[in-house]
Amino acid sequence: MALPIKDQARYWGIASVVVIAILWFLGDVILPFVLGGAIAYCLDPIADRLEKLGLSRGISVAVITVFALLLFIVLVLLIIPTLVTQATALVAAAPEYLTKLRDWLIERFPELMVEDSAIRLQLNNIAASLQSRGGELLSTVLSSFSGVLNIVVLFLIVPVVGVYLLVDWDNMIARLDALLPRDHAPVIRDLARQMDATLASFIRGQGTVCLILGVFYATALMIAGLNFGIVIGAVAGLVTFIPYVGAIVGGALAVGVAIFQTWTGSAADVAAGVEGASTGINWLYVLGIYLIFQAGQFVEGNILTPKLVGTSVGLHPVWLLLSLSVFGALFGFVGLLVAVPLAAMIGVLVRFAISQYEDSTLYKGQAGKDPDA
Repeated sequence: MALPIKDQARYWGIASVVVIAILWFLGDVILPFVLGGAIAYCLDPIADRLEKLGLSRGISVAVITVFALLLFIVLVLLIIPTLVTQATALVAAAPEYLTKLRDWLIERFPELMVEDSAIRLQLNNIAASLQSRGGELLSTVLSSFSGVLNIVVLFLIVPVVGVYLLVDWDNMIARLDALLPRDHAPVIRDLARQMDATLASFIRGQGTVCLILGVFYATALMIAGLNFGIVIGAVAGLVTFIPYVGAIVGGALAVGVAIFQTWTGSAADVAAGVEGASTGINWLYVLGIYLIFQAGQFVEGNILTPKLVGTSVGLHPVWLLLSLSVFGALFGFVGLLVAVPLAAMIGVLVRFAISQYEDSTLYKGQAGKDPDA
């Protein structure tokens, strides 16, 4: 005999509260396991394809591990040091760029940039703050990530957890399926398939899009000779998972750097005869930097996203921003990592709840009730 609906709701509600409480209290302790699980989930399709080619599960995981290790070595030796160097240089150059912006505003809008104006004081404060604390903040962040504990977590525990979970992934899924309540197993399986499709489309597909665009932006800006082009391209690719935000943030940074890079002086410098000073900006160069991001947006919208992500994800940008804010505030860095997957799952559950509501007497009323039921 099945349990009454009220009892089932009570038991599942208690279980949900317990899980949320565990996540709340453990916090960053479960970070390596969250990262390991994400790695295993993303690599499981590759392992399944290798199995279809005739390899065993263990050998498939071993092949994936070797390729991942080689990729990690390439990243550590070639890419990461360059990103760190350019990020440090960008923070160090920010006060100079703000000073140039202040000088340009003084020349163009002298009535707004008088000595005691709010805009001028604010720009001076920002420049002073970046100069005094920007490098210190970046050094602190970098040193915290290079601590012994974090090195162990990122370079030892996470890969080990990911490998173990990847080896036993299919067995874990089968075991969880066997534990489903028999009365509700078909509905839960259907919801799980929808969640998996959404996560696969967004995490795997959108992750690939972010990687491709990040490489494209970084390579194109580096070839164009833009200062800090690699780190700007990496940032633009990283936040591409939020529609338009990656292009806006990266484009604004790149265009701003291009303007200040080609603007070598002010009217006062020219009048004083400073060597190399010029008030002109190479707008053709700035336009070329702008077109790089326009080309990236065209390729993303017309080729990459339709092919790799599809149209069935159903995650609105506002919903993504809300989920990042809420889960980040509740669970910190771990919350930011699980925000998108949880938002996708909650979206599937919300759509299911809406369909159930629209099929209920609460929505249809007595007029929609079948008299023969």
